[in-house]
Parts: sequence; structure tokens; C-alpha cells
Amino acid sequence: MSEDRHDIALEVTGFSFWFGDKRVLEDISFQIRHGEYVSIIGPNGAGKTTLLKCLNGIYRGGQGVIRWFGRMLEEYPQKELAQRISYVPQADGRLPPFSVEEFVLLGRYPYLSPFTTIQPEDRQAARQAIEATQVADLANRLLETLSGGERQKVFLAAALAQGAEVLLLDEPTTFLDYRHQAEIRRLLQRLNRAGRTILTVTHDVNTAALDSQRILALQEGRKVFDGTPEQLMQPEILRKIYAAELILVRHPSTAQPVVVPQAPMSAEAGQPSSAKGG
Repeated sequence: MSEDRHDIALEVTGFSFWFGDKRVLEDISFQIRHGEYVSIIGPNGAGKTTLLKCLNGIYRGGQGVIRWFGRMLEEYPQKELAQRISYVPQADGRLPPFSVEEFVLLGRYPYLSPFTTIQPEDRQAARQAIEATQVADLANRLLETLSGGERQKVFLAAALAQGAEVLLLDEPTTFLDYRHQAEIRRLLQRLNRAGRTILTVTHDVNTAALDSQRILALQEGRKVFDGTPEQLMQPEILRKIYAAELILVRHPSTAQPVVVPQAPMSAEAGQPSSAKGG
């Protein structure tokens, strides 16, 4: 193995996956280096969440190769894999009857056996994760009493308590208000700067472009783009991915192109109610 390959956290080669007779991923290949922040985008039904669950071993099988840290995914015992990779799923409304502190401590499961109890180092790891995600004031609250943004930070805290070097996140800011979206995004940036590798699925093209170092795009189960935000945010590239005309303007702080909503069409003129651009 060459020196360059030591920099690779994840390597996917020719991977395809089926649900029954339906192929949902086809011939996917890409690499992610240690410390990268990569987003996966694409329209609904493109296979983004399926790919994430295949990478984590939640969905087993498929055809092709998935390697984590140079080792085949299927060679990892589940607990050993969980010590290196944390997964934060989409919020689905189902909440266990735990306090925040209890839930974050569950993140230490890869280090426990049926014959061991919570150790001081496990509590220390949970405390550090709670402090890193700024939810210490919520430690005694039940999960069901938290807002969506607070819960998302707690889920991240549990992932951090695992001590894993890679975070896989499925729509981490969906359904959150602007304040909590900003808090989660800042937290992920801090974690990435501290050395964690981040791979996130998002429907928000702007967040992907502003936060990521690299972006993958899927369409109908195929990889149709792999490049930088600057390469992605071009009308012809976005048209290919989303089969729609998107309007781009320069972000006032970064000058990065971002997508803005289409103006409502005038019923009388059949034209946008405002044609003003910039």
C-alpha cells in the first residue's frame, strides 16, 4: 500500500445495491480522505440515504467494494466499526425514554460488554461530548421535552461519545429553524477543523456548497458529480443533477454562488412578479 493510500479513510469501488429486484445504487466509486468534509446531494429518490446506510453496514450485501481505513467493511465486527464510525440518522420522531445524559452515555456501547458497567472513562467521554455540543444545561432533561434543534445536538453528542474519527450524518439540519441550523453547522465545522472526517447527506445545496470541501451528487442511483463547491455551483451542472433551472447569485460574505428561490409567476403576464437580478 502506497503512502497516499494511508490518507484514505473510505474507498468505494463499483458499488451497486438492490432492494429486491429494484436497483437503487449503480456502480458508485469514490474516495474520502482523512479530515475531509464531504456532502452528498441529489434529488429525492437518488439513493443518498441508502448509500450512507450501506457505508455503515446497516444495509448489508450489494455488489462491489467498500473499504474503511484500508479494510473491507464486512471484515469489521460491529462494535469495532462503531469505535471508528459514528452514524446520526434522520430524525423520525421516535424517542427513547431517556434523559440527555443517559442517551449520550449510550454512545459508549462499542466499549462495553454484557459483563461490564459504565466506567469513569465512559462518563468522562460523555461529559466531554455534552460540553462540546453545548447541551450541558439539558443533561437532566428527557429527550421528549427537547426542541428539534436541541435533540439534534444531543444526537451529535452521543455520536461524539463513541470517540469515532468519522461522522456519517443523514440530513442533520432538516426541519430545524435558522438558529439551530446555524448552531449545528458551526459545530460540524469545529469538529472537522479538529480532525474529524465528515460525510453528510443533505437536500440543501447551499449548505453543501458553503460548508463542504467536496460534494458528491447522485441521480437515480448513479454518481453524476464529484468535485468542489465552485465546480458544482454552475447552472449547467445543477441543471443536469436536478433537471431544473436554478437561479444563482453571489453570497454577500463569501462570493460563493448560492441558489435563490424562483419568484412567483404572474398569473396575468406569465412572467415572474419581479425580474430584478444581481
